[in-house]
Amino acid sequence: MRRAGLELSTFLELHAPARGHNPRSLTAEHMHQFVADQRQRERDGLVSLAARGVHGKPSIVTANTRQRVFHRTRRLLRGALESGEAERLGLDRAFIAAMPAPGRMISRARPPFADEVARALAEESNLGRLAETYDPCDRGLRDAWETIIVTGRRCGEVLKLRLDCLGRYGGLPMLWHDQTKVGNYDQALRIPERVHQLLQDRQRKTLALFETRNNRPPTAEERAQMVLFPTNQRNRNGRTPLSYKWFHKGFKLWIDELEIGRWVPHQARHSLATSLLRAGASLTHVRRYLGHVSERMAEHYVHLTQSDLDTVLQHVWVAGPGTTSPGELLTESSTPLTREQAQSLAIDLSRRSTPAEGGFCTFQPVVDGGACPWNLDCHNCDKFVLSGADLLYLRRKREQWRLLAEGAPDDATADYLHRYFEPTARAIDGLEKALAGLGLLDDALALDLRKPQDYFHRVWSTAFRAADLADAGARDEGEYSDTCTTDDDSERAIA
Repeated sequence: MRRAGLELSTFLELHAPARGHNPRSLTAEHMHQFVADQRQRERDGLVSLAARGVHGKPSIVTANTRQRVFHRTRRLLRGALESGEAERLGLDRAFIAAMPAPGRMISRARPPFADEVARALAEESNLGRLAETYDPCDRGLRDAWETIIVTGRRCGEVLKLRLDCLGRYGGLPMLWHDQTKVGNYDQALRIPERVHQLLQDRQRKTLALFETRNNRPPTAEERAQMVLFPTNQRNRNGRTPLSYKWFHKGFKLWIDELEIGRWVPHQARHSLATSLLRAGASLTHVRRYLGHVSERMAEHYVHLTQSDLDTVLQHVWVAGPGTTSPGELLTESSTPLTREQAQSLAIDLSRRSTPAEGGFCTFQPVVDGGACPWNLDCHNCDKFVLSGADLLYLRRKREQWRLLAEGAPDDATADYLHRYFEPTARAIDGLEKALAGLGLLDDALALDLRKPQDYFHRVWSTAFRAADLADAGARDEGEYSDTCTTDDDSERAIA
């Protein structure tokens, strides 16, 4: 908001009548000129009119800063209009209305720490330098940073830990904290023994500090309201935690001293999420551990897109009911895919299979266009596999068979129906377990298909040559060739 006010007021002082100090003289044309000036500075990479960066260095106008200036200026002027302040000053409504919307705000996810950066930030000698140089009064800068590294908590969640945040339950050390950003309070997190001992030492130091200041130990009521990392600024009762500004100042100076580039503490959270995913954790596990309200938030930290999830969903294959082990997971990878992997697997899927009712046929002659030698008896064929995209359809089929069995005229008929559908039921159970293990069960159930032909008509009716797709994938986005043509006889792939 301050930057927006600086930019607008500086421009009006240079170009408006009476140097912009007479609101009644401002017109829509002045706002149009301000907008054009900001866009030109963004396009040409020019410096800002008034804003300054680190050490007074002129700030360059980028798409991000320009959008934020537009957004805050618009909000500032609309607030003046709604409160009646604009009318009192005589500010023309056309001047306010001429401020355009900022457009889609740019928000880029920070990457996780590179391997060499992660090693530098966790090395014992560097951590010792962090405590000795930037926290000489031992307020807990190093302890808070190590807790952030290991637990992946937000900086504010660690700095605001209560004094009595530790406990053992069944012999396991636990950390209790508040995830105020998402409204989760008193959340328990299992922590390593080393971190538990580290925070226990910090508890003793905090209690000793209270006794030094007050010449007595805290009462039970006072202890319940104390924080683990108290500031020493007007904080006799120990209820005010260290500020993020203080923490970030020491951290930034430490990073500059290490000469490893520009990094922020929150990227430790991204690094932990990526490490969990690499170790085999699903998005559901990552979401629960990091305290997200949805898998969509977890995707932000592990740098996935919804298209990756959809691709994974279609590549979760289990053996069909006609095999010796119905429901057995056939795909090996349980980790999300990169864009290149998703493209190659999509092309590979078209080469290895063709859509069938409730799954895919992997019999190569049929895939290549030959006739099925088993008269399309897919559910009794060992070449038939089930995919995550078919789960809801298969669940409905299972309910239909159960209703048929329940309405059977006698027990023998009901037992026969149960035995006949039992391999398919085992395959469905295996598919559900595989999807749940990958954290994709909810996504599969959200794919509501009245019948698989509807889905496959949309997805498989668009056909391209695999060679053309491979060439197009190597180019930049938005530069696809116009020469690719559909061909019903061409090898099918997902675009």
